[in-house]
Order: sequence, then C-alpha cells, then structure tokens
Amino acid sequence: MPNPTAAMLVIGDEILSGRTRDANMHYLAGELTKRGIDLKEVRVVSDDRGAIVAAVKALSGGYEHVFTSGGIGPTHDDITADCVAEAFGDQIDVRDDARAILQARYDASGQELNAARLRMARIPDSATLIDNPVSGAPGFTIRNVHVMAGVPSVFQAMVASVLPGLTGGAPLLSQSLRIDRGEGDIAGPLAELAEAFSDLSIGSYPFQQNGAYGANIVIRGSDGARVDAAMIRLRELFPA
Repeated sequence: MPNPTAAMLVIGDEILSGRTRDANMHYLAGELTKRGIDLKEVRVVSDDRGAIVAAVKALSGGYEHVFTSGGIGPTHDDITADCVAEAFGDQIDVRDDARAILQARYDASGQELNAARLRMARIPDSATLIDNPVSGAPGFTIRNVHVMAGVPSVFQAMVASVLPGLTGGAPLLSQSLRIDRGEGDIAGPLAELAEAFSDLSIGSYPFQQNGAYGANIVIRGSDGARVDAAMIRLRELFPA
C-alpha cells in the first residue's frame, strides 16, 4: 500500500526576494520521511491573496496533506488565515478559544493583547487549533491543510504537534555510494540498475572536486532488503 502523500506551501515575499532563506522545507521533509509520508511537491508563493487561494485549492485537491508556513503573524501582510478560509468557503473571525490562549500568554508576560496581536486569534470557524508551545499563537488545521508559522522554531513545534495525529506508512530508507567517475561513464550501468530495481528510487548527484568529477548515488525505498540488494549490485558494478 503506498504511503500517504503531502505537499508544502511556503508563503512570503521575503522568501522569493532572497531576503530570507527558507529552512522549514528541509525540516518538514525529514520529519515526514521518518513518519512514512511522502513529500511530493513544494510550492512558494508571494503574499498575494489570489496566488495563495489558488495554491491552497490545488494542493489540497492533489495530496492527502498540505503544510503551509508563513503569513499568520500580527502584521498587515499576514493574510494566510484569511486566504485559507476563502479557499474553503469558510467564515473567519477572532475565535474565543484562540483569544483565550493569547490572553493568558500576554497576561503572563505583562504585555497588552492589542489589536495587532489579536489578529493572530482570527481562525476559520471549522478549523481545529494547532498547539504552539513556543510563542502561544496557534496554528490551525482545516480539512487536510495544516497552517503554521514561518518562524523556524515555531514551525518545528507546530509540526511536532501535528504529526502524531497523522497516519503514516513505511519510513523511507536510503543508502549512498560515492563513485569517483563522471556521470557519462556510469550512466549506462546505472540505468540498467534502475530498471532492475524499478520499485526503488535511484538518484545520481554529481560533484566536482579538485578538478575530478564524481557522483553520489543514492538508493531509496521502504523495503530494507531491496535497498540492500540494490546497493550490493551497485558496488559490484563500480568497485572501489
């Protein structure tokens, strides 16, 4: 039985401008791999309402899980929650449960829950909250879309809150072999290996080091015995 599938939607002008380097995709990919959920697509969009709504609809319809990052803070350009609500035709406003979480957090710190901070309590009516032990402001899940913050420490905490409730499949296993020969020299035998082990993913990742060419061959699959067998055959084809 195939593993559940997932996509990620990264939201923010700062990512597309190069001002901020996204770290959340790398983290999510690793956590989903361990859970046996296959990340199939990552899409990056600007802080544009139409683009976000269209992406949420497309990814939600194409994959079993969608994880978003960015755009749920207190500033005017944090529009993700509204866009997700629009994508599903849901109502959105300040919700009492989210407001209570924020009120307790800001009361404890001696800060005011002002209008800007209260924007983080705007949650679609049909959504369930995602716990945020780092800064308090919750994310939320609506249908198969998990809406989370862009700050890496908060994103990671929200992923940890969500993943235990998701059904995974077989974790993806991988082995790699460095071959100090150019891809043009190894492509033929490698293609034959890939055909013989068509149930596995076999990737070639070239490099150049000290003027010499080589490639790291990575074999991935959920069946450990098959991965082992393919790696044995690969070593026979390209002995050190």
